[in-house]
Amino acid sequence: MNICPGLNTRPPGNRERRVQPKPSTHRRRLGTRGTTTTMAIPPLDQRKLHLDTLMVDTVSVGEDPFQSSMPPIFQTATFGQPGATEGGKYDYNRSGNPTRDVLEKTLARIEDAHAAYAYSSGMSALAAVTRLLAAGDHIVAGDDLYGGTSRLLSRVVPSCGIDVSNVDTTSLEEVKKAMIPGKTKLVMLESPTNPRMQICDIKAICAHAKSIGAITCVDNSILTPLYQKPLDLGADISMTSATKFIGGHSDVTGGILAVRDPELAQRLYFVQNAEGTGLGPMDCWLLIRGLKTMALRMERQVSNCERLVEWVRTQPLVKKVNFAGLEEFPGNDVHRAQASSAGSLFSFTTGDEDVSRIICEHAKLFKITVSFGNVHSLISMPCFMSHASIPAEVREARGLPNDLVRLSVGIERAEDLIEDLAYAFGKAQEFVDGTRAP
Repeated sequence: MNICPGLNTRPPGNRERRVQPKPSTHRRRLGTRGTTTTMAIPPLDQRKLHLDTLMVDTVSVGEDPFQSSMPPIFQTATFGQPGATEGGKYDYNRSGNPTRDVLEKTLARIEDAHAAYAYSSGMSALAAVTRLLAAGDHIVAGDDLYGGTSRLLSRVVPSCGIDVSNVDTTSLEEVKKAMIPGKTKLVMLESPTNPRMQICDIKAICAHAKSIGAITCVDNSILTPLYQKPLDLGADISMTSATKFIGGHSDVTGGILAVRDPELAQRLYFVQNAEGTGLGPMDCWLLIRGLKTMALRMERQVSNCERLVEWVRTQPLVKKVNFAGLEEFPGNDVHRAQASSAGSLFSFTTGDEDVSRIICEHAKLFKITVSFGNVHSLISMPCFMSHASIPAEVREARGLPNDLVRLSVGIERAEDLIEDLAYAFGKAQEFVDGTRAP
């Protein structure tokens, strides 16, 4: 097994805990084997709960006279006010909604953030971050980014008079060289990147960005705060595409921004309210529901992914496997220091576009589609789908080959997924051997 043993499928400190049955006499035993230290268990509001529990135990934002098991949906555009000259807590859905508050406050607690904001999509969340800048400012971003992010930075942001530099973020020196003191105001990162799973040193980059007065936003969609917490590494903004693992079923789109600085949080809220990009109540409710099973789903997905990576990397048709959990993968040591898992996405190359296409089209348990984080396993060729908006010459210059295949591993039985891939690889081998047409 060459999957890095230092990465596990549970978030840090996520160990089982046994509690005695009588609340008035609760005790817990701590210490090494053979010795015990007995201490009183504090009340719930004074305990540090594990992330799994926080995802289930959503934050309450008001009294519920019926004590419903799930937070109710406030599917309304407006709220009545106490009087003609007196305002209430909520007035208009664009500015705030109790259902959205539950989602945002729960995610803020999970991220250890001052505040979190829910947007209509991951891209609207990232677009809101760029609204913090003005004409003449400069952004440094990676050169292996989600296609939508690349489109935003190459075709929308420049029209606002903002310059963008794309660099290889695996090289700290390259990132430092790209930052211009007094001009660079934002650094946008992914780690692992999408789709080549490249790793950057988030902590080191954030530290240098702060030294020149720039803020850093990390797209953490692949790992989520369950396995990596950018704010703990010095990032100013942590973005998670809620469409992926938080929702988990590809039935809702959304994006989350989490921040610790109160002033920055207020600026982001102003943009969210002014532009009307807040997530609707029904979508928020679906994400609240998704959060409750997210830890279980991701644990199964990570376990399945590790088994598929081990199988795929033994196949003669595969030239290279991109997965941060492999000990020999570039940046593995950095990744181990900043994350507790390699996640459930990986990619590989075959050196032949037709071979890759045949594999995708014959892997019937894998849906050919964009996005990731679904309970279903997904497969795609990013250059023709999620990253098709990037010009071909730019993709080539950045080392993004047309034959690259990306897999998002779901919660199916691992043995069935491997068997399905074996069938697809068999069909591709027949093509290579000349016994079937492409």
